[in-house]
Amino acid sequence: MITVTKTFFPPIEEYHKQTQRIWDNKWLTNNGELCKELTSKLKSYLGVEQMILMTNGTLPIQIALNAFGNEGEVITTPFSYVATTSAIVWEKCTPVFVDIHPDYLTIDETKIEAAITEKTSAILATHVYGNPCDVEAIERIAKKHNLKVIYDAAHSFGVTYKGKSMFNYGDVSTSSFHATKLFHTGEGGALFCNDEALFHQMHFRHNFGHDGKIDFHGVGINAKMSELQAAMGLCVLPYMGQIISNRKRICDYYDKHLNFEKLQSLKIRPETQWNYAYYPIFFESEDKLLEVERILNDNAILPRRYFCPSLNTLTYLNREDKCPVSESIALRVICLPLYFGLEDKELRKIVELVNKVV
Repeated sequence: MITVTKTFFPPIEEYHKQTQRIWDNKWLTNNGELCKELTSKLKSYLGVEQMILMTNGTLPIQIALNAFGNEGEVITTPFSYVATTSAIVWEKCTPVFVDIHPDYLTIDETKIEAAITEKTSAILATHVYGNPCDVEAIERIAKKHNLKVIYDAAHSFGVTYKGKSMFNYGDVSTSSFHATKLFHTGEGGALFCNDEALFHQMHFRHNFGHDGKIDFHGVGINAKMSELQAAMGLCVLPYMGQIISNRKRICDYYDKHLNFEKLQSLKIRPETQWNYAYYPIFFESEDKLLEVERILNDNAILPRRYFCPSLNTLTYLNREDKCPVSESIALRVICLPLYFGLEDKELRKIVELVNKVV
Protein backbone atom coordinates (compact mmCIF):
# COMPACT_ATOMS: atom_id res chain seq x y z
CA MET A 1 0.00 0.00 0.00
CA ILE A 2 1.34 3.43 -1.01
CA THR A 3 -0.36 6.07 1.10
CA VAL A 4 -0.39 9.83 0.55
CA THR A 5 2.00 10.24 3.47
CA LYS A 6 3.78 8.24 6.16
CA THR A 7 5.06 9.31 9.55
CA PHE A 8 8.83 9.61 9.83
CA PHE A 9 10.01 7.35 12.65
CA PRO A 10 13.47 8.06 14.08
CA PRO A 11 15.46 5.08 15.38
CA ILE A 12 13.62 3.70 18.39
CA GLU A 13 16.75 3.56 20.51
CA GLU A 14 17.02 7.34 20.15
CA TYR A 15 13.48 7.76 21.42
CA HIS A 16 14.23 5.38 24.29
CA LYS A 17 17.21 7.55 25.19
CA GLN A 18 15.03 10.65 25.36
CA THR A 19 12.24 8.97 27.30
CA GLN A 20 14.79 7.65 29.79
CA ARG A 21 15.48 11.28 30.66
CA ILE A 22 11.77 11.69 31.44
CA TRP A 23 11.82 8.68 33.77
CA ASP A 24 15.00 9.98 35.40
CA ASN A 25 13.49 13.44 35.88
CA LYS A 26 10.11 12.10 37.01
CA TRP A 27 8.56 14.98 35.04
CA LEU A 28 5.91 14.36 32.35
CA THR A 29 4.45 17.80 31.58
CA ASN A 30 4.34 21.48 32.66
CA ASN A 31 7.30 22.76 30.62
CA GLY A 32 9.85 20.17 31.65
CA GLU A 33 13.46 19.83 30.62
CA LEU A 34 12.71 18.27 27.22
CA CYS A 35 10.13 20.89 26.27
CA LYS A 36 12.59 23.64 27.18
CA GLU A 37 15.32 21.99 25.12
CA LEU A 38 13.05 21.47 22.10
CA THR A 39 11.88 25.09 22.29
CA SER A 40 15.46 26.33 22.29
CA LYS A 41 16.51 24.10 19.39
CA LEU A 42 13.46 24.94 17.29
CA LYS A 43 13.93 28.67 17.82
CA SER A 44 17.50 28.32 16.59
CA TYR A 45 16.59 26.07 13.65
CA LEU A 46 13.69 28.25 12.50
CA GLY A 47 15.16 31.66 13.25
CA VAL A 48 12.30 32.80 15.50
CA GLU A 49 12.38 34.77 18.74
CA GLN A 50 9.22 33.68 20.54
CA MET A 51 7.38 30.36 20.42
CA ILE A 52 5.14 28.29 22.66
CA LEU A 53 4.95 24.53 22.22
CA MET A 54 1.40 23.16 22.39
CA THR A 55 -0.29 19.79 22.41
CA ASN A 56 -1.74 20.12 18.89
CA GLY A 57 -1.94 22.57 16.00
CA THR A 58 -5.58 23.64 16.44
CA LEU A 59 -5.37 25.04 19.96
CA PRO A 60 -2.92 27.81 18.95
CA ILE A 61 -5.47 29.05 16.40
CA GLN A 62 -8.28 28.89 18.95
CA ILE A 63 -6.21 30.74 21.56
CA ALA A 64 -5.36 33.52 19.09
CA LEU A 65 -9.00 33.80 18.01
CA ASN A 66 -10.11 33.86 21.64
CA ALA A 67 -7.81 36.84 22.16
CA PHE A 68 -8.55 38.70 18.93
CA GLY A 69 -11.91 37.53 17.63
CA ASN A 70 -14.29 39.24 20.08
CA GLU A 71 -17.07 37.04 18.64
CA GLY A 72 -16.91 39.16 15.50
CA GLU A 73 -16.30 38.39 11.84
CA VAL A 74 -13.03 36.78 10.80
CA ILE A 75 -12.02 37.01 7.17
CA THR A 76 -10.57 33.70 6.08
CA THR A 77 -9.81 31.37 3.20
CA PRO A 78 -12.14 28.64 1.92
CA PHE A 79 -9.15 26.58 0.73
CA SER A 80 -7.66 25.02 3.85
CA TYR A 81 -8.22 22.10 6.17
CA VAL A 82 -11.51 22.33 8.05
CA ALA A 83 -9.72 23.05 11.35
CA THR A 84 -9.08 26.62 10.19
CA THR A 85 -12.79 27.32 9.86
CA SER A 86 -13.85 25.13 12.79
CA ALA A 87 -11.63 27.13 15.13
CA ILE A 88 -13.40 30.33 14.09
CA VAL A 89 -16.84 28.87 14.73
CA TRP A 90 -15.70 27.19 17.97
CA GLU A 91 -14.65 30.59 19.32
CA LYS A 92 -18.12 31.97 18.49
CA CYS A 93 -16.84 34.10 15.63
CA THR A 94 -18.27 34.24 12.11
CA PRO A 95 -16.15 33.10 9.16
CA VAL A 96 -16.31 35.39 6.14
CA PHE A 97 -14.81 33.65 3.13
CA VAL A 98 -12.70 35.43 0.54
CA ASP A 99 -11.74 33.62 -2.65
CA ILE A 100 -8.20 32.43 -3.40
CA HIS A 101 -5.48 33.46 -5.80
CA PRO A 102 -5.77 31.27 -8.93
CA ASP A 103 -2.01 30.62 -9.07
CA TYR A 104 -0.76 30.53 -5.48
CA LEU A 105 -4.03 29.20 -3.92
CA THR A 106 -3.65 31.45 -0.88
CA ILE A 107 -6.30 33.99 0.09
CA ASP A 108 -6.68 36.60 -2.66
CA GLU A 109 -5.35 39.73 -1.00
CA THR A 110 -7.07 41.95 -3.57
CA LYS A 111 -10.50 40.80 -2.33
CA ILE A 112 -9.96 41.20 1.41
CA GLU A 113 -10.87 44.88 1.81
CA ALA A 114 -14.24 44.43 0.14
CA ALA A 115 -15.14 41.88 2.82
CA ILE A 116 -14.29 44.11 5.78
CA THR A 117 -17.22 45.44 7.83
CA GLU A 118 -17.58 47.15 11.19
CA LYS A 119 -17.87 43.64 12.69
CA THR A 120 -14.52 42.42 11.32
CA SER A 121 -12.01 41.68 14.05
CA ALA A 122 -9.27 39.63 12.39
CA ILE A 123 -7.89 37.99 9.27
CA LEU A 124 -7.06 34.28 9.45
CA ALA A 125 -5.18 33.10 6.36
CA THR A 126 -3.43 29.84 5.46
CA HIS A 127 -0.06 29.39 3.76
CA VAL A 128 -1.45 26.66 1.52
CA TYR A 129 0.84 23.67 0.89
CA GLY A 130 3.57 25.83 2.45
CA ASN A 131 3.06 28.51 -0.23
CA PRO A 132 3.19 31.95 1.43
CA CYS A 133 0.28 34.37 1.39
CA ASP A 134 1.00 37.90 0.16
CA VAL A 135 2.06 38.85 3.67
CA GLU A 136 3.03 42.43 2.79
CA ALA A 137 -0.36 43.24 1.27
CA ILE A 138 -2.23 41.60 4.14
CA GLU A 139 -0.18 43.55 6.69
CA ARG A 140 -0.98 46.85 4.92
CA ILE A 141 -4.69 46.06 4.93
CA ALA A 142 -4.66 44.98 8.57
CA LYS A 143 -2.89 48.13 9.72
CA LYS A 144 -5.21 50.35 7.70
CA HIS A 145 -8.29 48.80 9.30
CA ASN A 146 -6.80 48.05 12.74
CA LEU A 147 -7.21 44.27 12.39
CA LYS A 148 -5.19 41.41 13.82
CA VAL A 149 -3.61 38.85 11.49
CA ILE A 150 -3.37 35.15 12.32
CA TYR A 151 -1.60 32.77 9.97
CA ASP A 152 -2.38 29.08 9.89
CA ALA A 153 1.15 28.05 8.96
CA ALA A 154 0.66 24.33 9.57
CA HIS A 155 2.29 23.51 6.22
CA SER A 156 5.16 25.95 6.57
CA PHE A 157 7.79 24.36 8.78
CA GLY A 158 11.14 25.33 7.31
CA VAL A 159 9.65 27.64 4.66
CA THR A 160 11.25 31.07 4.32
CA TYR A 161 9.98 34.09 2.39
CA LYS A 162 12.50 36.79 1.58
CA GLY A 163 14.92 35.00 3.88
CA LYS A 164 12.60 35.03 6.89
CA SER A 165 10.70 32.15 8.49
CA MET A 166 6.99 32.14 7.70
CA PHE A 167 6.43 31.91 11.45
CA ASN A 168 7.73 35.49 11.79
CA TYR A 169 4.79 36.99 9.90
CA GLY A 170 1.46 38.16 11.30
CA ASP A 171 0.50 39.05 14.85
CA VAL A 172 0.37 35.31 15.51
CA SER A 173 1.45 32.34 13.41
CA THR A 174 0.58 28.78 14.27
CA SER A 175 1.89 25.40 13.25
CA SER A 176 0.95 21.76 13.55
CA PHE A 177 3.45 19.09 14.55
CA HIS A 178 1.02 16.28 13.79
CA ALA A 179 2.42 12.87 12.86
CA THR A 180 1.78 13.51 9.16
CA LYS A 181 3.69 16.78 9.08
CA LEU A 182 7.21 17.46 7.84
CA PHE A 183 8.43 17.91 11.41
CA HIS A 184 6.37 16.17 14.06
CA THR A 185 6.05 15.38 17.74
CA GLY A 186 3.42 12.66 17.20
CA GLU A 187 0.71 15.16 18.07
CA GLY A 188 1.69 18.72 18.77
CA GLY A 189 1.95 22.25 17.52
CA ALA A 190 3.23 25.71 18.32
CA LEU A 191 2.29 29.36 18.45
CA PHE A 192 4.67 32.11 17.31
CA CYS A 193 4.55 35.87 17.85
CA ASN A 194 7.12 38.63 17.87
CA ASP A 195 5.56 41.10 20.30
CA GLU A 196 6.70 40.43 23.87
CA ALA A 197 3.50 41.62 25.56
CA LEU A 198 1.41 39.55 23.18
CA PHE A 199 3.66 36.56 23.77
CA HIS A 200 3.01 36.85 27.51
CA GLN A 201 -0.74 36.97 26.86
CA MET A 202 -0.60 33.90 24.60
CA HIS A 203 1.56 32.05 27.10
CA PHE A 204 -0.81 32.42 30.03
CA ARG A 205 -3.80 31.58 27.83
CA HIS A 206 -2.25 28.21 26.98
CA ASN A 207 -1.82 27.38 30.70
CA PHE A 208 -5.19 28.05 32.33
CA GLY A 209 -4.33 31.76 32.61
CA HIS A 210 -1.77 30.75 35.25
CA ASP A 211 1.86 31.81 35.45
CA GLY A 212 2.75 28.62 37.30
CA LYS A 213 3.09 30.34 40.65
CA ILE A 214 0.26 32.17 42.43
CA ASP A 215 -0.78 34.72 39.80
CA PHE A 216 -3.60 34.38 37.27
CA HIS A 217 -3.74 36.75 34.31
CA GLY A 218 -7.13 35.86 32.86
CA VAL A 219 -9.03 32.98 31.37
CA GLY A 220 -7.03 30.20 29.75
CA ILE A 221 -7.08 26.63 28.56
CA ASN A 222 -4.77 23.63 28.84
CA ALA A 223 -2.72 23.46 25.64
CA LYS A 224 0.64 22.40 27.07
CA MET A 225 2.90 19.98 25.22
CA SER A 226 4.00 16.92 27.19
CA GLU A 227 7.55 15.69 27.68
CA LEU A 228 6.71 12.55 25.67
CA GLN A 229 5.80 14.70 22.67
CA ALA A 230 8.92 16.80 23.10
CA ALA A 231 11.02 13.61 23.20
CA MET A 232 9.77 12.69 19.73
CA GLY A 233 10.49 16.19 18.44
CA LEU A 234 14.05 16.04 19.76
CA CYS A 235 14.53 12.76 17.90
CA VAL A 236 13.04 13.99 14.61
CA LEU A 237 14.69 17.42 14.41
CA PRO A 238 18.24 16.15 13.66
CA TYR A 239 16.89 14.38 10.56
CA MET A 240 15.24 17.42 8.98
CA GLY A 241 17.99 17.89 6.42
CA GLN A 242 17.58 14.30 5.21
CA ILE A 243 13.79 14.52 5.29
CA ILE A 244 13.63 17.67 3.17
CA SER A 245 16.27 16.53 0.66
CA ASN A 246 14.49 13.18 0.27
CA ARG A 247 11.17 14.92 -0.35
CA LYS A 248 12.82 17.28 -2.84
CA ARG A 249 14.06 14.25 -4.77
CA ILE A 250 10.49 12.94 -4.99
CA CYS A 251 9.08 16.30 -6.08
CA ASP A 252 11.82 16.64 -8.70
CA TYR A 253 10.88 13.21 -10.05
CA TYR A 254 7.23 14.19 -10.35
CA ASP A 255 8.22 17.49 -11.97
CA LYS A 256 10.33 15.70 -14.57
CA HIS A 257 8.07 12.76 -15.44
CA LEU A 258 4.41 13.77 -15.07
CA ASN A 259 2.58 14.89 -18.21
CA PHE A 260 2.12 18.61 -17.61
CA GLU A 261 0.53 19.12 -20.97
CA LYS A 262 -2.61 17.78 -19.29
CA LEU A 263 -1.90 18.67 -15.67
CA GLN A 264 -0.92 21.70 -13.63
CA SER A 265 1.49 21.84 -10.71
CA LEU A 266 1.71 24.22 -7.77
CA LYS A 267 3.14 27.65 -8.52
CA ILE A 268 5.39 28.81 -5.68
CA ARG A 269 5.44 32.51 -4.80
CA PRO A 270 8.72 34.20 -5.85
CA GLU A 271 11.46 34.62 -3.20
CA THR A 272 10.21 31.54 -1.34
CA GLN A 273 12.41 28.73 -0.09
CA TRP A 274 9.87 25.90 -0.14
CA ASN A 275 9.81 22.79 2.08
CA TYR A 276 8.34 20.12 -0.28
CA ALA A 277 5.52 19.43 2.14
CA TYR A 278 2.88 18.39 -0.42
CA TYR A 279 2.67 17.56 -4.10
CA PRO A 280 -0.69 18.71 -5.48
CA ILE A 281 -1.65 18.26 -9.12
CA PHE A 282 -4.59 19.93 -10.83
CA PHE A 283 -6.79 18.31 -13.47
CA GLU A 284 -8.92 19.81 -16.20
CA SER A 285 -12.08 18.42 -14.59
CA GLU A 286 -13.30 16.55 -11.55
CA ASP A 287 -14.24 13.63 -13.79
CA LYS A 288 -10.62 13.24 -14.84
CA LEU A 289 -9.50 13.46 -11.22
CA LEU A 290 -11.94 10.76 -10.19
CA GLU A 291 -10.75 8.53 -13.03
CA VAL A 292 -7.11 8.90 -11.93
CA GLU A 293 -8.03 8.37 -8.28
CA ARG A 294 -9.92 5.18 -9.16
CA ILE A 295 -7.00 3.76 -11.15
CA LEU A 296 -4.53 4.58 -8.38
CA ASN A 297 -6.78 3.07 -5.71
CA ASP A 298 -7.16 -0.10 -7.79
CA ASN A 299 -3.36 -0.36 -7.66
CA ALA A 300 -3.17 0.14 -3.87
CA ILE A 301 -2.10 3.80 -4.16
CA LEU A 302 -3.96 6.28 -1.98
CA PRO A 303 -3.63 9.94 -2.94
CA ARG A 304 -5.76 12.51 -1.11
CA ARG A 305 -8.21 15.20 -2.22
CA TYR A 306 -6.58 17.89 -0.17
CA PHE A 307 -8.60 20.25 0.17
CA CYS A 308 -12.11 19.26 -0.73
CA PRO A 309 -14.73 20.60 -0.41
CA SER A 310 -14.21 24.34 -0.55
CA LEU A 311 -15.07 25.34 3.01
CA ASN A 312 -17.53 28.06 2.05
CA THR A 313 -19.81 25.28 0.77
CA LEU A 314 -20.08 23.46 4.13
CA THR A 315 -23.82 23.33 4.69
CA TYR A 316 -23.71 23.62 8.48
CA LEU A 317 -22.10 27.07 8.23
CA ASN A 318 -25.07 28.60 6.40
CA ARG A 319 -22.79 30.90 4.43
CA GLU A 320 -23.55 32.38 1.03
CA ASP A 321 -20.02 33.60 0.22
CA LYS A 322 -19.22 32.87 -3.41
CA CYS A 323 -15.67 31.65 -4.03
CA PRO A 324 -15.63 30.31 -7.60
CA VAL A 325 -11.86 29.87 -7.83
CA SER A 326 -11.67 27.86 -4.60
CA GLU A 327 -14.77 25.85 -5.49
CA SER A 328 -13.27 24.93 -8.86
CA ILE A 329 -9.79 24.12 -7.55
CA ALA A 330 -11.18 22.02 -4.68
CA LEU A 331 -12.90 19.73 -7.18
CA ARG A 332 -9.83 19.33 -9.39
CA VAL A 333 -6.85 18.97 -7.02
CA ILE A 334 -5.33 15.86 -5.54
CA CYS A 335 -2.10 15.34 -3.58
CA LEU A 336 0.17 12.53 -4.69
CA PRO A 337 2.14 10.32 -2.28
CA LEU A 338 5.09 12.17 -0.77
CA TYR A 339 7.06 10.92 2.21
CA PHE A 340 10.54 9.98 3.37
CA GLY A 341 11.46 6.58 1.98
CA LEU A 342 9.15 6.53 -1.06
CA GLU A 343 11.09 4.39 -3.52
CA ASP A 344 11.88 5.02 -7.20
CA LYS A 345 9.96 1.94 -8.33
CA GLU A 346 6.89 3.24 -6.48
CA LEU A 347 7.30 6.66 -8.02
CA ARG A 348 7.53 5.13 -11.49
CA LYS A 349 4.31 3.21 -10.88
CA ILE A 350 2.46 6.33 -9.70
CA VAL A 351 3.63 8.44 -12.63
CA GLU A 352 2.90 5.75 -15.23
CA LEU A 353 -0.65 5.31 -13.98
CA VAL A 354 -1.38 9.06 -13.84
CA ASN A 355 0.09 9.69 -17.29
CA LYS A 356 -1.80 6.73 -18.75
CA VAL A 357 -5.12 8.29 -17.75
CA VAL A 358 -4.42 11.92 -18.58
